[in-house]
Amino acid sequence: MKVNEGTEVVMESGKKSPLLELEGVGQSVWIDYLSRDLMQSDRLRRLVEEDGLKGVTSNPTIFQKAISGSELYDESLRRMVNSGINDPKELFLGLAFEDIGAAAGMFLPVHRDTGGREGYISIETSPNLAYDISATLEEVRRLFSTLGRPNILVKVPATEPGVEAIRQLTGEGININVTLLFSVSRYLQVADAYMRGLEERMTRGEPIDGIMSVASFFVSRVDTLVDKRLEDLMARAVSEDARKEMGALRGRAAVANSRLAYQEYKKICGSERFRRIEEAGGKRQRLLWGSSSTKNPAYSDVKYVEELIAPETINTMTEDTIEAFRDHGAVRVSIEDDLAGARELFESLAELGIDAGRVGLQLEEEGVTAFTDSFLRLLKEVAGRRDRILEEAA
Repeated sequence: MKVNEGTEVVMESGKKSPLLELEGVGQSVWIDYLSRDLMQSDRLRRLVEEDGLKGVTSNPTIFQKAISGSELYDESLRRMVNSGINDPKELFLGLAFEDIGAAAGMFLPVHRDTGGREGYISIETSPNLAYDISATLEEVRRLFSTLGRPNILVKVPATEPGVEAIRQLTGEGININVTLLFSVSRYLQVADAYMRGLEERMTRGEPIDGIMSVASFFVSRVDTLVDKRLEDLMARAVSEDARKEMGALRGRAAVANSRLAYQEYKKICGSERFRRIEEAGGKRQRLLWGSSSTKNPAYSDVKYVEELIAPETINTMTEDTIEAFRDHGAVRVSIEDDLAGARELFESLAELGIDAGRVGLQLEEEGVTAFTDSFLRLLKEVAGRRDRILEEAA
């Protein structure tokens, strides 16, 4: 791979990098990972310059992986502990503020050059607060004000209390990345909450042009759960024909779900209600495809990129998925392929007792639990390091 003038990346074959081709059709690439090693090794800068990377997402699992076993955080931890900070969460937040702040600084030129459309860094609220609206509101305000950058997005899970928090926080002018979205019905609630927050500001005569939000619609986990339910049904099926019909439904729900969500996004953006918001300077709450790495090795490792290419969307990928798509990804706007088939798929699943709404709620609950578990492991790791630092100083 070589970089031509204008930073256009050309592969050894002479073809343009598929990652930059995505930008050409209106889809942004963000990376779903952040660590000091990623920044200090220069990999993040190269992704921006060579592959057109436009933003970063993080979560407790990502921070747990980044901090665990890395010596790059030791100096910061020692400095905070020696200053009297002992609470594991406060120590973690100190580390997170340093990483998120540094990344936000790196992406400020991207943010500036795209008129505030790109260059965002996401930090997540503590996942154990997902069902506590008051605590969520308090923590989001703290994270956003402490970081104090225009290109920060604070992640709020799309639980029922989270939806109300999104309305209030948007009304306060805080940039929100709505996370753990799994169903079209919940997405519609989230989109309404975002618009209500903007409308409340408009009613008060407050500006809305500086507010940004994305709706992170999770992808691969939908297939993981639906495929498991289909396989359970196949194991109990009495005929080979029934097993084949069920088997043909596997690996399709995640993409179909996302494509139908995109249709709702288009309706929202084309509505009279949103036209008034846009005329007042409001930004579109773009859909962001999250959990886009392939979990099932039987499926293509770029399945959830190639099949969800759409204008005005974002795909946040792991480093492995970025590398795979750079190597063999094919770019074609695919978001509206077989929409009738997507609707029929959910009708077929419903006939088998697999309800999309209940799948979404189960995945939401499992997602909150998984992130909470990672968060608690992270705090345990930080506490262990704190104790070693205190022992050394004794």
